[in-house]
Amino acid sequence: MQKTAEAVSLGHPDKIADYISSYILDRMIEQDQHVKYAVEVMIKNNTVALGGEITGHVKLDNVRTYVIDALAEIGYTRDYATRWGNCTINPDQIEIINMIGVQSPDINRGVIRDGWGDQGVFVGYACRGTGHINRELYLARKLNRALYGLARESDTLGLDIKTQITLDDDGTIDTAIVAIPMLRDTDLTDFVVRTLGARPRHIIINGTGRYTYHASIADCGITGRKLACDFYSTACPVGGGSPWTKDASKADVTLNIFARALAIQNLGDNDECFVYLSSCIGRGDLPSAVAKTITDGVVTTRNITVDARPSVLIPMLGLDAPVFANLCRDGLV
Repeated sequence: MQKTAEAVSLGHPDKIADYISSYILDRMIEQDQHVKYAVEVMIKNNTVALGGEITGHVKLDNVRTYVIDALAEIGYTRDYATRWGNCTINPDQIEIINMIGVQSPDINRGVIRDGWGDQGVFVGYACRGTGHINRELYLARKLNRALYGLARESDTLGLDIKTQITLDDDGTIDTAIVAIPMLRDTDLTDFVVRTLGARPRHIIINGTGRYTYHASIADCGITGRKLACDFYSTACPVGGGSPWTKDASKADVTLNIFARALAIQNLGDNDECFVYLSSCIGRGDLPSAVAKTITDGVVTTRNITVDARPSVLIPMLGLDAPVFANLCRDGLV
């Protein structure tokens, strides 16, 4: 059976939204290490809407500046907008719709007694291979990051990039698909081959024949819509919500990262390992923690015992610091 995986760059509109929320969270943590934060972002054209809750000793007076700074870190600068004109987002024209309130007191009373800020089911995955991820996803991400780096240095290539890799049963690359904005036609075939280390049977670059309008000008971006790209593609179910829009007291962030670490730890000599964790709002103990390993088609499942209290995991994983923009940029996996 063929296997396919997709990757998107930080310049994709959904990832722009993820990055803006993560960037603002870092600025809030710099003001208050214990801030409680859950902010969703929607971006269309040059309008950015923020909705959610922030509670802590913080000021949000500079939200427009934070948004523009986040866009600049991605590469959407004034110079970039000048080159691309009305084909891309323009930081000078950013308008903010602010719908941010404070955290519910019902949630807060559970969080302050070392409980998780939400319930959910979270899945970690690891397999044999580079980076403990499936090869098609590894190659899709490798190609995407290489193209993004190329675009950052180019005057004619854009930052809103999607890549997709299909492998045959024997592991050979059947198809490589690339979508990358171009101000002028550029043959990237050799670059794709060099990056992948092999020539795919089929290489498709910009399947419509033209790709200039991009980022939030072409598509609306919303936080949490690229979870399969952020996590494990089709190799593993996606549990819980987005890890990019919340502080570490929300289980979506910390338990997704912890589940991944446990999957690597429990992989051993097996082909694959899945770790399933669940949380209860207001409680630090987990209702369930299960590890499943697969070797030569044989499935073994066992309960595991972990200390998953927020007060233990958050500092252990380094999530009590302004690291969330880096996590969003580099990927959870």
